[in-house]
Amino acid sequence: MDYHNAVLLKETVNGLAIKPDGVYVDVTFGGGGHSREILSRLGPNGKLYAFDQDKDALENAIDDERFVLINENFRFVKRFLRFYGVKEVDGVLADFGVSSHQFDVAERGFSTRFEADLDMRMNQESKLSAFEVINNYDEEQIRAVLFQYGELRNAPAMAKAIVEERKNAEIKTSEELKAVLKQFLNHQKENKVLAQIYQAIRIEVNQEIEVLKELLLQMPEVLKKEGRLSFISYHSLEDRLVKRFIRNGLFEGEPERDVFGNFEVPLKKVGGLIVPSKEEIKINNRARSAKLRIAKKL
Repeated sequence: MDYHNAVLLKETVNGLAIKPDGVYVDVTFGGGGHSREILSRLGPNGKLYAFDQDKDALENAIDDERFVLINENFRFVKRFLRFYGVKEVDGVLADFGVSSHQFDVAERGFSTRFEADLDMRMNQESKLSAFEVINNYDEEQIRAVLFQYGELRNAPAMAKAIVEERKNAEIKTSEELKAVLKQFLNHQKENKVLAQIYQAIRIEVNQEIEVLKELLLQMPEVLKKEGRLSFISYHSLEDRLVKRFIRNGLFEGEPERDVFGNFEVPLKKVGGLIVPSKEEIKINNRARSAKLRIAKKL
């Protein structure tokens, strides 16, 4: 599939323990690889709802009466399932990576490989773009974005350089941004640092951390008892949130314990961390940082 190679395809769908007559949700439809695998395991009475906020993904819609594709951000999963009369489901799948299509279409601005306008919007109708972040955020806001989401030590100096440069003219393209930050791009680590910079801006533009938190908080309500989630993360910020929420139902701090030291949690992990095989990474290099965690509702 040219649009996107589904990562950890079998492992992620296996994690859902598909029931032939079950109801499932793929909150990151993309090229539809995971959705097609789910449908292949569903019987005639099964149902699959999929979400994708990117209009380009609608072109991959699957012609199957058991399938519904919803052109919305998955932060609204509970609301839109209710709209379709669904209160609880048997499983939810998510692959939080940027699709190959989004990386490979230069004008979307996701890739460090191309000269492109600063964009990075997964929802192309969103008002906040990479251009807005770079040209309209103040120095402290840019520093926070680069430090929190890119984990860049040079974030203060980078933010200062961006703000100084834009006094002369707006920073409109990826190449212009690279030129501004050239002094921080050590030749040996240039690609790695650029990837961190782009990741930070992309996360801010698409509110990825907030959206992930909203999704996780809805899981105890959306999943049936024994229902499963199967989530793939690609960087430590995401994976940490998923891991902590599965472990204790919180994103930070510790849950309240009773007098015996016990605490209640909504989910329980199933198995351990799953990562792609060397063979899969050879075929699809973008799978190299993927981490799959599976849990079920208690």
